Amino acid sequence: MTTAILGAGVMGETLLSGLLRSGFSPDDLLVGEKREARARELEERYAVSVVSNVEAARQAETLALVVKPQDMGAVLEEIAPHVRSGQLLVSLAAGITTSFIESHVPDGVAVVRVMPNTPALVDEGMAAISPGVNCDDDHLSEVETLMGSIGHVLRIPERQQDAVTAISGSGPAYIFYVVESMIEAGVHLGLPRATATELVIQTLSGSAKMLRETGTHPTVLREQVTSPAGTTAAAIRELEVHGVRAAFLSAMEAARNRSQALAEGS
Repeated sequence: MTTAILGAGVMGETLLSGLLRSGFSPDDLLVGEKREARARELEERYAVSVVSNVEAARQAETLALVVKPQDMGAVLEEIAPHVRSGQLLVSLAAGITTSFIESHVPDGVAVVRVMPNTPALVDEGMAAISPGVNCDDDHLSEVETLMGSIGHVLRIPERQQDAVTAISGSGPAYIFYVVESMIEAGVHLGLPRATATELVIQTLSGSAKMLRETGTHPTVLREQVTSPAGTTAAAIRELEVHGVRAAFLSAMEAARNRSQALAEGS
């Protein structure tokens, strides 16, 4: 079976390289890309065929639509006359519903909606997938194979996709924001920036590994670090006073609402 990736930006190239590393043959992959210089770059780097979106739609059994949400309508209009019943369309565009895509393509086309995130760049992505009306278990299994090449995959009902966008889709930005803030605090407290950076990154990496490998609830892990009347307790009190927990909730609600607005405007 041939899989085509339409959209050769960062996430599109990430998916392409992940598929190749996981054992896909370049002969089984196509890339849809209009920019001549970018097409040549991808052909030389990955030994894949780079074609037009229309040609990709004609040749491939599976189309991964890795385009910006605002570009999805135009891409669907371009390829719709060449899409056929039995094909699988996999959308990685935030806020674009399966029903929107299904309304632009012929009946019988299977659509799966995916919310990836940027740690896919280092094969540690988190992708949530949801089926459209024409999907079966085989379609979902195929998407799990595709997205599993660059990280973890979770099946969810589509009604949960806006919340997933707010949590894991936008989530890396929240983590980077916290890391940035902690590094600046370290500098403010007198540490060299390089030292503060190493301390914060390793603390984050080690904490994430503890969460995953111990399976212990984060509240329990936090309490293990927080001695009564100690330094951590003093710090946590300041975070609570400044409403950091409530701010995270508000931030994720805002991201969820924006995802819903993208869907309504599509």
